[in-house]
Amino acid sequence: MTQASPFPDRGPSGRRTGRGSLSGAASSRVERPAPLRQAVYEALAELIVSGTLKAGQHLVEAELAEYLGVSRQPVREALQRLQSEGWVDLRPAQGAFVHMPTEEEADQLLSVRSVLETHSAKLAAEQATPEDVVRLWELQNEGVDALATEDVERLVAANASLHAFLTQLSGNAVLAELIALVDRRVRWYYTPIARPRGHDAWNEHAELIKAIAQKDAETASRIMSQHTERTRQAYHERPAAKDDEN
Repeated sequence: MTQASPFPDRGPSGRRTGRGSLSGAASSRVERPAPLRQAVYEALAELIVSGTLKAGQHLVEAELAEYLGVSRQPVREALQRLQSEGWVDLRPAQGAFVHMPTEEEADQLLSVRSVLETHSAKLAAEQATPEDVVRLWELQNEGVDALATEDVERLVAANASLHAFLTQLSGNAVLAELIALVDRRVRWYYTPIARPRGHDAWNEHAELIKAIAQKDAETASRIMSQHTERTRQAYHERPAAKDDEN
């Protein structure tokens, strides 16, 4: 049997066939790593998540470049990537604007998050060690302290850290990967409700940790389901949403 050539423009004998030749094709070189471009992308994404760049805000390349201390080129590239991922809207003849998520977008994402994290809590309760429970209480205390000082940025970070550790405790790599895909957007939606939702949310966290300490997977699953559903409802009931309806 004649073995097929690994080169698409060569026949079994190794000679060029004229078909599939790359000579007339557009270049598709593998790009070298671009740490600056990635750093600018990450910085802009975090500015959006934190609310420093607000939904609907006009994004001016020159101003962003000056703020970040870089040239306009990596900013332009980052904005294009952010647009492809739904963080930024590029409008013809107008420029770039921070995306304004619709209620439906938020509802879909927070509903998916609820399903994923409910299963995560169940698995965590089944597998957590006493040392893991100690770490959960440390993360809980960090959130309670942030709530006491009304530090929203720290509060959102503490909430994300606790949920991330629960995902780690699940021991399910596929589940962890899926949750990681929605984590940043969940933080974006959570930021405007972190303070008003605070006391209830961290009380629910405490009840969840108690269930995990007792290895009560059913109760942990139920608490997480209620917890994520209440967060979803709180997002829709936030003052900004009510103003949009008027």
